Amino acid sequence: MQHRIIVLGAGYTGAIAAGRLAKRLHREDVAITLVNAEPDFVERVRMHQLAVGQDLQPRPLGDMLAGTGVELRIAKVTGVDVDRRAVAVRDANGGGEPELGYDTLVYALGSGWDDQGVPGTAEHAYEIASRPGARRLGERLKGLEAGQPVLVVGGGLTGLEAAAEIAEARPDLDVSLAVRDGLGDRLSPKARRHLRKVFDGLGITVHEHTAVTGVEADRVTTADGTSVPAAVTVWTTGFAVHPIARATALEVTDTGQIVVDGTMRSVSHPDVYAIGDAAMAMGPGDKPLRMSCASGTPTAWQAADSIAARLTGGKLPNAPLRYFNQCISLGRKEGLVQYVTADDRAVRAALTGRFAAVYKELVCKGAVWGVANPTLGLPTRRRRVLRELLPAGAPGAQASAGSAGSAVEASA
Repeated sequence: MQHRIIVLGAGYTGAIAAGRLAKRLHREDVAITLVNAEPDFVERVRMHQLAVGQDLQPRPLGDMLAGTGVELRIAKVTGVDVDRRAVAVRDANGGGEPELGYDTLVYALGSGWDDQGVPGTAEHAYEIASRPGARRLGERLKGLEAGQPVLVVGGGLTGLEAAAEIAEARPDLDVSLAVRDGLGDRLSPKARRHLRKVFDGLGITVHEHTAVTGVEADRVTTADGTSVPAAVTVWTTGFAVHPIARATALEVTDTGQIVVDGTMRSVSHPDVYAIGDAAMAMGPGDKPLRMSCASGTPTAWQAADSIAARLTGGKLPNAPLRYFNQCISLGRKEGLVQYVTADDRAVRAALTGRFAAVYKELVCKGAVWGVANPTLGLPTRRRRVLRELLPAGAPGAQASAGSAGSAVEASA
């Protein structure tokens, strides 16, 4: 028997963590299983492109993880029992074992769109936080005639990208954006000026200081009672984490995120790690990391390296979780890169225009490359798991005892 590591979710964080663990640990000592509901890796940062009909390259997870030693299980996670150390799953074809036992669990189920309880949103609005949602929006946009109004709600990075992408792809539509504060309030003055310039060029109407309080099939209602026409409403106001963690005995926040320490380990259950949007992880200034790919990837590295260190007697990682920039695509020809402090506050410096668009594209490609190549720069030597952490009689248990000291030395 081997030490069983189950990773739930094959988004950016889960896939990277699984591959990194496979590179860190000896294959005789661990069995790493990555559970995901879909057979493909979904580039979530490109869902606004998918929504306007752009073809995205298929990325089968089986191909991306080939040769890593990670077993891929295509199944939907239906429950987690942290007391019994078991995960309930349901395969699409109804086959396979309905329950997976684990010794170490990596929870990376991520998040979906958040309608924030606004009346009519669930029934009438469209979301681009998932591939099915983006495809559904795409079909609706195809059916719109020239001049019909499309309203994007939400002034975050997702809302800015969605509005720009739709306006560029469909210049015949009347595209507008509703934001609670001012447009690009969290950006530097230079970035805000460029954002307004691009939006003006694309013909996007911006409703600033506007809170949407109701959504209907052909309009939205704002807090001041104004009615804004919308043949299509795209909802991008934020994300809500997967609900499964809240149903467990894990310590979670009011938002359902798993509370973790600096190594991404659950503060209530030490055999569980949470990464990405599912984790309440603290960054510089003791501020929670925001839900984003920029936050998720470093947490995946931190968790994988921490698990490997604890299993092999190595030194725990002490890499700070910090931000460097915010990359925003504004259609295919324009972009914006806002440089930020470690705790995600905008500084004066920003890249704009075509160069920024290329920069953002390279970031997106690099994120996918990181999933398919999660071990670049890591030592090729896989470390042995300590004997006391292996089931009795497991292959390699004796060898791992003799290599414990070298594992500590190698990781120092």
